[in-house]
Amino acid sequence: MISTIGKNVRISIWGGSHEPAIGVDITGIPVGTEIDMDKLTAFLRRRAPGNSIFATRRKEPDIPLPLTGLEPCSIHRSDAVQSDTVPNGDPSGKRMIVTDNTISLEIRNTDTRSADYRALRTVPRPGHADYTARLRYGDSLNMAGGGPFSARMTAPLCIAGGIAMQILERQGITIGGHIYSIADARDEPFDPTAVNVGLLNDLKTKDMAVISRSAKLEMQKRIWLAMEDRDSVGGVVEVCGLNIPAGIGGAMYDGLESTLAPLFFGIPAVKGVEFGAGFAATLLRGSQNNDAFYYEGDTVKTRTNNHGGILGGITTGMPLIARLAFKPTPSIAKEQASVDLYRKENTTLRVKGRHDPCVVMRAVPIAEAAMALGLLDCIMEVKR
Repeated sequence: MISTIGKNVRISIWGGSHEPAIGVDITGIPVGTEIDMDKLTAFLRRRAPGNSIFATRRKEPDIPLPLTGLEPCSIHRSDAVQSDTVPNGDPSGKRMIVTDNTISLEIRNTDTRSADYRALRTVPRPGHADYTARLRYGDSLNMAGGGPFSARMTAPLCIAGGIAMQILERQGITIGGHIYSIADARDEPFDPTAVNVGLLNDLKTKDMAVISRSAKLEMQKRIWLAMEDRDSVGGVVEVCGLNIPAGIGGAMYDGLESTLAPLFFGIPAVKGVEFGAGFAATLLRGSQNNDAFYYEGDTVKTRTNNHGGILGGITTGMPLIARLAFKPTPSIAKEQASVDLYRKENTTLRVKGRHDPCVVMRAVPIAEAAMALGLLDCIMEVKR
C-alpha cells in the first residue's frame, strides 16, 4: 500500500510493519541538495523502537538506505577524496547528493513476529484499524503488526521529515518539540513568545524530551501504573518552529495550518491537533485572544502569541506552535470485549506481542518531521 501527501514536496510512504521493508519516495527536493546520512540516521534513532523500557521491545536499527535519486557527494565534488576500493568512489557514504527530481529510501524490517498477530485476522482489536481496514481492503492486506496502519510507518515519515529539517536548518529555521503531557502528568509548556533554539536543541539530546524533571518522573509513574495493569496511556506532544519568515502559507486550503493538519493526522494514534491557544481560545474574549502588534526595530512582532505563529493560514514570524493529542495504544494485554468476524459471535481478546504502553514516548521526532515537511512544502510554494 502507498500513501501520498504534499504539493511542492510530495512524499509517498510504502510497505508495512511486517513486510521486508518500509520506505518513502520524495518528489520536489531540489537537485544538488546535500543530505547528511549520519545526521538523518541519528534523527531516526530518536524514534526507533527498543530504546526504552517504556517502549516496545521490538529491536530495529532503522538505517535509511538510498535506493534511487541519490549519489555520494564525492562523485560530484572535485575536492572530495576518491577511493578505488569503495563503489562510486565514496569512502564513507555519509553525505549524499540529490540527482533526480524523485529520491527513494528504505528501511529494512529485521525483527518481526507475525505469529503474534494471527488471532487478529478474525478478532479485531478495539480501538485499532483492524476492523475498518478489513471493511475497506478485505483479506488481501497484510495486517501483521498493524500493517500500513502501524506506528512503524512513521519511520519513513521521519526519513522525509529528517531531510526536510536539514534543508530548513540551512535557512536558519529550527524545529523541536517535547512531551507536553502523559495522562494527567504535564510538563512546562513552551513560552509562546520566548521559546529559544537552545531549549529545542537541548530537548533533542534527552532520553525523554521534557523540560521539567519532576514532570518526567510523574509521566513515568503514569506509564508504570498502566503497564502493571496491562493497559496503556495517551498524551500530548507540543512542537515548535523558530525563525520562520513571515508571509509563508496562503488563504483557506493553501494555508500552513491546512497543510500541516493532514500531515499530523496521518500519524497513527493522533486524534486531535491545535495551533497556538487552540481550544482554550474559546474561553477568551476577542480583546483577550487578539495578539497586539508592535515594532521591534523594523520587525513587526506580537506581545502575546495565541495565534501560534499563523494568522489566516500565513506565518507572522512568531514561534509556530502546535500540539498533537495521541490516544492510548489500543494493543493491550488487558482482556477486552470484541467480535469474531469469522464465526460472527461476540468474544474477548487479550493482545499478544510487543507494543508501546505509551506511543507519546517516541512521538516527538515524528511530530517534528511532519511539521518540517509541511513548512518546507509551503516555503517551496513561495519560491516558485
